[in-house]
Formats: sequence, structure tokens, C-alpha cells
Amino acid sequence: MNSAYRRRRLAATALAAALAGTGLTVAAAPAAHAAASEAVAKLPITSYSALAVDSAHQRVYVADSNLGSYDYPGLIAVYDFQGERITTISTQQHISGLALSDDGSTLYVGGRQVIWRYDTSTYQSNGLYVSTDTCGRSLAFSGGTVYFTTPYSYYTAECDTALTYLDSYVPATNTAPRTNWQDYGKLQLEAGPGDRMLMGQPLNSQAPNPFLTVYDTSGGTLVRNAARRFADADGQGALNLKDMAFSADGSKVAVADAAAGTRLLNTSDLSDAGTGYAALPEGATASAVAFSGDGKYIARGASAGGATPDLLVQPADPADSTAPLEFAFEGSLDGDRVAPRGMEWSADGSRLFAVTTNAAGNQFWLHVIQPPAVQYDVRLNATLSHSPAQAVAGEPLSVRGRLEYDGPAPAEPLKVKATRTDAAGVHDLGIFTVKDDGSYTVLDEPDLVGDATYTVSYLGDLTHRPATDVTHTVSVAKAPTSIALTAPAEASISTGLEITGTFTAQGKALPDRAVLKVERTDRLGTGTLSSVTVAADGTFTINDIPRTRRETTYKVSWPGDDLHAASTASATVYVTR
Repeated sequence: MNSAYRRRRLAATALAAALAGTGLTVAAAPAAHAAASEAVAKLPITSYSALAVDSAHQRVYVADSNLGSYDYPGLIAVYDFQGERITTISTQQHISGLALSDDGSTLYVGGRQVIWRYDTSTYQSNGLYVSTDTCGRSLAFSGGTVYFTTPYSYYTAECDTALTYLDSYVPATNTAPRTNWQDYGKLQLEAGPGDRMLMGQPLNSQAPNPFLTVYDTSGGTLVRNAARRFADADGQGALNLKDMAFSADGSKVAVADAAAGTRLLNTSDLSDAGTGYAALPEGATASAVAFSGDGKYIARGASAGGATPDLLVQPADPADSTAPLEFAFEGSLDGDRVAPRGMEWSADGSRLFAVTTNAAGNQFWLHVIQPPAVQYDVRLNATLSHSPAQAVAGEPLSVRGRLEYDGPAPAEPLKVKATRTDAAGVHDLGIFTVKDDGSYTVLDEPDLVGDATYTVSYLGDLTHRPATDVTHTVSVAKAPTSIALTAPAEASISTGLEITGTFTAQGKALPDRAVLKVERTDRLGTGTLSSVTVAADGTFTINDIPRTRRETTYKVSWPGDDLHAASTASATVYVTR
């Protein structure tokens, strides 16, 4: 067994957690908790050219480009679907670009001066000599023809801007006619269903506004259909192509654009699809994209640092809100990011093959990921409760509910998402963990008086379907305030009196110190005394010289504000001469 191969189980978690003994972090989207079987193999290459998946024979081919010198050899590493290396294929000169015939019987390999044809049963080869390539070819098998690019530059440092020709090899006639399509840069090819092929142009100084185009390959002669350049009149928004892929039915094209993220386009005219995919996590730059052959999933690869996800596996339908399964590659055992054009699926969608690389770009790994195939129902109990019974503005509030799910216990706790809707709009409260008994608690601190409606959602993951949202409306009252007075039982007109007190306000802190109104009522009537301002510690003092004998009542009050209720307190003092 290949010593670089290992198998383990991974589970997405809501907290990005480095797995013990590995450098891989599975970072967590709000509700991604599906387990995925994964194998990882260290690839015996120091540069990367292409990845091809043979579902008929369950083989994976990874090519080492090894460009830079006429004398550099080439290498193709061959793996099975479990991630074990079967063999390596060596060539005397560098190779680049891989393509498989429709039945998987022939592997086409782009050599420096030849297109090699390998029998996938015996790995015996023969080839047809073609125009010299010094910069690295791209290959695609479409409509019974192998299409390949031929970039040439005397200096390899100028390959990014080299003039590149689109050529073809016709197995039926063993000929290699030139198609007469060409442009600048390392043009990339991608075959799709229905005899379609994409050609995309990477951003370079000779192509400040690169193109993407769709070809019909069914007639033996290329017919260009839709084409698009993306920059606006001011030159903004140009395509920065890293990878591209057709959807399983061929109706959509996904593009990994280092500037814009994952673009989703209509194949018919390459216009933007009505609904696109959510943005990649902040700090992640798109590097690869691939649709599963069964049409269920899309994999979006990226370059990201630390615990930021480098790979998202999610439903292919952009309208499906199921949270993606996210992987963050970080470490010497797994690589640091998904390599450009580094992902392919098996035809049945049961396995995703991803090539990762380190920051220096001189080490590579093959990941074999098996997303869960079964989804189970999840239900949120419609009956919610809250405490305390009377919610007040600025005070903690708990909303409690229960979740039920079908199927086996999840590898990690499920999570729910909650929002509060009040007079100021919708507020995201975050993500909350579901306990083993299915209960969960949403914590909040409402900051407006009036009705607050709490909405709890379960977004689903690759194992569990989304649940129907539940809501709960809470009436939020003003926070209470109180005034406490300490007054003497008896005082005299000659010496005056002093009353001390404390003002307390619950809920949100007052923007300014409270100013209290003071009224005095005696046998001569009621009058207003000077107001008092409450100190920072809530205390205050009232000093007065009574104007007449007998009982005198002092009333202290605060009128309240938008978030706090009014309060009043009184104290009666018997006044002597």
C-alpha cells in the first residue's frame, strides 16, 4: 500500500476545529454537520498540470507539468477511487493536459511535441507528433475529437502572453488539423455534455478583457456559439479565470473567477443566471469549480488562509439553501488550498477528487471525498416558549424550542439560526446549538418596545433537509425603574432637612444621568422644588427648608423614556419650629 495514503472520517462542525493528528480543519458553516468519508494521498509531483477521472475503470490520473526545460521528464500518477496509487507513467519530455475518451479506454496526454494515446488497460502508448508546446497544453475530448492548445514561446517566462493555437486530433483518421482559432495566453478547455466545449482565456497583459466562449463540437468542425467578455465600459469587472465547468445537463456554466468568486452563467448566451451562488467565505479566492455527474452537487474550490474554508460542497441548485459542507486545508499533511483546475467528480457523483497544494506551490495532495448520499427530514416544533414571562427592553431574553430529526445521530450537534423582527427591521441573532435531547435556546436582548417576532430556521446540510421555519412573538415592555427615599421622621424649620435616595433603572443604560422632579406638599399647598441630577452611582440628595409646620410630603419622580418606565416615590416628614 502507498505509504502516503490514509483514510479517516471527517465531520463539518460549527466551530472550526483542527482534527487531531492532521493539518486539516473542517470549518463550519452554520448548519454543516454531515460526515464525509475522505482519503488523502501525497502526490509524487512538484508541479501540477491536469486531473482526469475515469469512472468506467475507477482510475484517477494526475499530471506533473514539469515545465521549464526541453530535457525535463513528465510524470502521470495513477490512483484508484480509494486513493491508493496504482502506478506512475513516465515520459522523456514534459507533459501537460489530460483527456479521456468517452468510454475511458484511452487517455490522451499532451506532450511537448506529441499527443500521447495511452490504453487505460495496459498503459501502453503511441502518439501523433504535433506542433511544439513549451508552455503547457490544455486538452478536452468532445464530439469524438481531442482538442488541445498549442502555446509557444522561446522564453518560458513569456508563456502567460504567448500566442496560443487551438488544435485538434481526430482518432478516426489519426490526423491533427489546426482549427484556426487562436488568442493570447494559456487558453483553457473544458468538455461538457451534448458535444459542447468551453474555451476560456486567463487574464494577461495581452488580454486585459479575457473571453469565455462555448463551442459546438458535434459536426467535426468547431462552431462557436455564445461568447462573452466581462469588463464594463470603464474596464472594470474583467474575468480572472481559474477554472470552468458545465452543469450535468449542460444548461449552466460555472466559472471560478479570482476576482468575482463563482460566476453562474446560462450556457445558451453566457448571461448571468437569474440566481447565483452565495459569495465564498471572506478571504477565500476562487480557484476551481466542478459539478457532480448526477447533477446534485457543485464543488467550489478556493485559496484561503487559516481556518477559512478552501472547499465548499453544496447543492448544485443555487436556490437550495442547504448549508454547504466546508473544508479548510491547512498543514503539511493536506496542503493549504485547492489548486486551480484541481477538482473532478466521478460520473455518479459519489466521489469528489480534489488536488490541493501548499503555499509555495511545489507540493501536492489528492483528496478523495465521499459526500453523504442520503438526506433525512428535520422538524422544528411549532410551540416555542420564552423567559422571563415579561420581556423588557435591554434585558436578556431566552426563547426555547425543540428539534426532531430522522436517521442516525449526527456526527456533531445540529444548529439552528435565529432572527428577530421588530419595528427597526430584521436582526440576525446568530447560530445556536441543539442539545442531545433536541432542545435549543435562542438568547437575545431586545432593544425596542413593542412586538418582537423570533424566527428559528434549520438550514439543512448534506445529510439533513432544511426544516420549515417556526416563529414566536413576544411583547417587549419598557424596563422598570425605581426610586427609594430615606427621609427623617421629624425636622425643624430652623435647621432644614436632608433626604437621600437611590434611582435604579433596569435594561439598557440611560444615555444621560436621570434628572428627577421634586414636589413639596404641605398645608399651604403644592410647589415644585429644584430638580436633582442622579449621580453616576445612582444616588441623589435633596436639601430643603420647610416653609410651615406639621406634615410635609416630598414626592420625587422620573418621567421615563422610550425604553424605560416612569417611577415615583414619596416621603412624609413632620416639621416643627
